[in-house]
Amino acid sequence: MFARLALCSRLPSRIRQSNVCPVSTRGYSQAKFVLPRPHGKSFAHRSELKQAKRIVVKLGSAVVTRGDECGLALGRLASIVEQVAVLQNQGREMMIVTSGAVAFGKQRLRHEILLSQSVRQALHSGQNQLKDMSVPVLEARACAAAGQSGLMALYEAMFTQYSICTAQILVTNLDFHDEQKRRNLNSTLHELLRMNIVPIINTNDAVVPPPVPNSDLQGVISIKDNDSLSARLAVEMKADLLIALSDVQGLYDSPPGTDDAKLIDIFYPGDQQSITYGTKSRVGIGGMEAKVKAALWALQGGTSVIIANGTDPKVTGHVITDIVEGKKIGTFFSEVKPAGPTVEQQTEMARHAGRALASLLPEQRGEIICCLAELLTEKKDEILSANRKDMEIAAGRLSQPLINRLSLSTAKLNSLAIGLRQLAVSSGNSVGRVLRRTRVANSLELEQITVPIGVLLVIFESRPDCLPQVSALAIASGNALLLKGGKEASNTNKILHQLTQEALSIHGVADAIQLVSTREEVEDLCKLDKMIDLIIPRGSSELVRDIQRAAKGIPVLGHSEGVCHVYVDSEASIDKAIDVVKDSKCDYPAACNAMETLLIHRDLLRTPIFDQIIDMLRTEQVKIHAGPRFASYLTFSPSEVKSLRTEYGDLECCIEVVDGLQDAVDHIHKYGSSHTDVIVTENEETAEQFLQLVDSACVFWNASSRFADGYRFGLGAEVGISTARIHARGPVGLEGLLTTKWVLRGEGHTVADFSEQGSMKYLHETIPVPQGNFN
Repeated sequence: MFARLALCSRLPSRIRQSNVCPVSTRGYSQAKFVLPRPHGKSFAHRSELKQAKRIVVKLGSAVVTRGDECGLALGRLASIVEQVAVLQNQGREMMIVTSGAVAFGKQRLRHEILLSQSVRQALHSGQNQLKDMSVPVLEARACAAAGQSGLMALYEAMFTQYSICTAQILVTNLDFHDEQKRRNLNSTLHELLRMNIVPIINTNDAVVPPPVPNSDLQGVISIKDNDSLSARLAVEMKADLLIALSDVQGLYDSPPGTDDAKLIDIFYPGDQQSITYGTKSRVGIGGMEAKVKAALWALQGGTSVIIANGTDPKVTGHVITDIVEGKKIGTFFSEVKPAGPTVEQQTEMARHAGRALASLLPEQRGEIICCLAELLTEKKDEILSANRKDMEIAAGRLSQPLINRLSLSTAKLNSLAIGLRQLAVSSGNSVGRVLRRTRVANSLELEQITVPIGVLLVIFESRPDCLPQVSALAIASGNALLLKGGKEASNTNKILHQLTQEALSIHGVADAIQLVSTREEVEDLCKLDKMIDLIIPRGSSELVRDIQRAAKGIPVLGHSEGVCHVYVDSEASIDKAIDVVKDSKCDYPAACNAMETLLIHRDLLRTPIFDQIIDMLRTEQVKIHAGPRFASYLTFSPSEVKSLRTEYGDLECCIEVVDGLQDAVDHIHKYGSSHTDVIVTENEETAEQFLQLVDSACVFWNASSRFADGYRFGLGAEVGISTARIHARGPVGLEGLLTTKWVLRGEGHTVADFSEQGSMKYLHETIPVPQGNFN
């Protein structure tokens, strides 16, 4: 060890202090150097873990060793070393508390024993045929003695790939209880960290005595295993964060694998009574109870703690870096208990109340929606006051299109109220509607009826008017709803949610709609696949794409972009063309159904209709970008477009020239987003071809693209516009938030009755369903 330290200390200072890693780190973000923070108080929220400067990573035996317990899990260990190297090269101070010496030594000793036995047998028998050889039970301390050097050599070789020096430190309980030894250990570790060296610490299992139960000193944890060692070390070194990696996802309220066992996201001191512990892992001498005890002791000493899974192949390659980035992984130990429920608790509350909502009569759900509509107009002064606060905070921070979406007005609120009342009337035709009825056989009838989807998660940016819209649709369809709004609209969202719950309370289902106000990341919400049935994003194309990537097991309803086209045909009316283009682009440029690309038939260039369209766009102060073909026709053209797939969301648009109908359709299919596309022409045959050929959710003839809206379609409201090709497409209103179930009513029928020897035959007769028929 001293030779190694001497080698490291002789390195030039510019190398020792370098934070540049010459080896690829697989895309991990290289954050700014982290400044040390005052120690003494642990982090209150996961999002603060990015500030952690000094970090202890504890690798449990189950993480380091192979499944056969003889040898190390080299691939897993390599990915962990890479993550530690990334964080070290970001300017953090990393320390590792590792197991594995016993397993590595067991592998070496088994090999030596088997080799020795084979040689002896060969000498005695004089031939190569060997008898079955048994390996005696190996003593753990002997295994540790044989494995320490090999384990350290492995760590050294791996970290060398990242130009990082390591140093081994073996400790026992006495090193912490003897004051002089404790000071020496502290001094050594601080010097190693100062030299940018990663200390690798382990209990000296070659000489350590067996753990003594209940041997903790007053207020001080004893070193019984690497859990207690990592906790004691973290507090001694005033570490900001202790990451304890094991073979389970974190702390559960009952043993993992048992019925109803739930992973605990945040664990608070005092919650121990609510936990039932299971058996310890397949290797190691600790267990979850020991981990919790050590974690709480470290937390009390000012170090934040997370217990997470270091063996899951899906996350091992980024579990440590994800934790430091504040992602929702494992169990986070915190001394600060939030005032409200966790998002998991909110989801459970919403699901429970949502079932009660679905069981209400259609008229009762309609009453709730009408009450919400009344509250929007009655409380408009309070709503607009809250919105002004959000606008003041957003001024200078958000782009103008986002500011426009954030803004509410009396007119907007009145329009919302009208849409909600319209929805209340149609809400009677929703849950429990019979779609199909079949007589399968005599006295055996089958029905297909509409039912709610379950729990919806709607994530929206800068659009507070979205909250009452989707809330009303959830109420009408009998769905529970979880809302996650952008922080830029927090004041407005808060009062709108309060009014929504006030309306729901008239029939005792206020909890059916929940507003997530905790610091939950969108990516973490997308992992609640056992609690959420459908995600509906409302916001930028970037937000939608991020959610689609993050939601592995939950369907996502929506569209990533609104690249809408208006094609002006050679037989277009001048007046209609100008009106449609102007309204499509200028009515509300930030909307997803606003025109982004104007396609002009080439025969219209240098004609009065083309000139008038250009003059109108200039008058409306629309910035024009020229497509490649359009630019080629002009001597002095506007700036050439960077991409024909751009969604501007502002008073900007692209103009491109096409040869005719088929060329326009091909352009739309290549560069569009399957949202809304329009043709302006007086030729009915051309128009009908366009409507049939264009594969978009909405296709219009001589009408503005801005009509692509649930309210304008008579749906009352919409949760968004879907460009998907299954379930729902276009503006998604009430119908898009329902699914179906099959109800079969018999009189003791069995499948055997319909076999060759049975007495019954299938009829499969369609029974007419009267309009308005409900189950």
